[in-house]
Amino acid sequence: MTKKNGFFAVALITSLFFLWGFALNLNSILVPHLKKACQLTDLQSAFVDSAFYIAYFVVAFPAGMFMHKYGYKAGIIFGLVMFAIGAFLFYPAATTRLYGFFLFALFIIASGCGFLETAANPYINNLGDPKDATFRINFAQSFNGLAATLAPLLGGMFILSGKTLTATQKGAMSSQQLNTYLQTESDAVKIPYIIIAVTVLVVAILIWRTTLPDIHEHTTADDTKSGRSIFKEKNLMLGVVGIFFYVGAQASIQSFFIRYSKYVASIDEKYASQLLSGAFLGFMAGRFLGTALMKYIAPVKLLIIYSVINCGLLILAFTVDGKLSVYAIMAVPFFMSIMFPTIFSLSIQGLGEKTKTGSSLLIMGIVGGAVIPLSLGLVSDMTSIRIAYLIPLICFAYIFFFAFKNIKVKNVEQVLAH
Repeated sequence: MTKKNGFFAVALITSLFFLWGFALNLNSILVPHLKKACQLTDLQSAFVDSAFYIAYFVVAFPAGMFMHKYGYKAGIIFGLVMFAIGAFLFYPAATTRLYGFFLFALFIIASGCGFLETAANPYINNLGDPKDATFRINFAQSFNGLAATLAPLLGGMFILSGKTLTATQKGAMSSQQLNTYLQTESDAVKIPYIIIAVTVLVVAILIWRTTLPDIHEHTTADDTKSGRSIFKEKNLMLGVVGIFFYVGAQASIQSFFIRYSKYVASIDEKYASQLLSGAFLGFMAGRFLGTALMKYIAPVKLLIIYSVINCGLLILAFTVDGKLSVYAIMAVPFFMSIMFPTIFSLSIQGLGEKTKTGSSLLIMGIVGGAVIPLSLGLVSDMTSIRIAYLIPLICFAYIFFFAFKNIKVKNVEQVLAH
């Protein structure tokens, strides 16, 4: 493969990080939108995240087996096709306004994304010099950060109406008027998701027609480990739990941010979606800055510093009032920025021929995004959303623990030596 073709292959794989990031971060718009269109409680609306992340848990291991047999390219194309099918299903889901149908469509989208993540993370991690693996995966994940910035901004612009009726206003409407209002809200997702589906199919065709380099993860140095159970890889297991808590924290913080902003500072949904976009602009900036800093500071040390700062920000948000509380939450994504790729990279290094299986287990850990938001929604319904926002504090505390366990790791090469 020529250098030019290799660069194009890396560019295509990097685009996948943007695509699944965009779909995932639209959930922060769908949670308040479907809560309104389908008249849901906080707990019920949290099933948007659950449908998405449970799919990751269900498909991750089969995806790893699929790619072990057919290769990364086949897994990527299969994942993109599933992604597109799920996005197309939003049209009939919106027409029927059945919440279960929306959840099914999200499950299909997320199943496709699960294939993409299972392939793309280890693929980009191994596509080049091993000593630059953490740098490379953080750079690719920076485009996931770009998607996280654009999704709430565009979703707020084209999906959210900015009109939320009070119980009194609903009571004053006839059943026909209320149904018309709810159907109009539901229909707002149709065109955006059709555009997403078509875009994903175009990328699938490009990858199908492109020659991608083969990645061989097995080395002689790994032969002595080949008979060892994957579940005995302690750092991998700690990393799976780390991914569980990280994704749970991220999903909780962003999906309920619009509700949180309204509760603590009376901020309307459209402006809150703009604030969320700004917060994830910080997420993207954090990815690029973090990637640069890793040339000078060990990734694990950044992970320790950032997890401590996020714990402090969540404590601050709980102790102050009004917009200052919202601003504290907005700062959290900046310090979340390097967490997923760093935990992932630290966890799979040195696995050799077990990398695909290890990657599958880590992707299964993403199910934390299904569990943690439900906990937050339940606590919110029982107490208040402000108290519920203390739950991510526990998540970042564990990430600090994981990083501390890896404190002696100075760079990727040292991880590989373990």
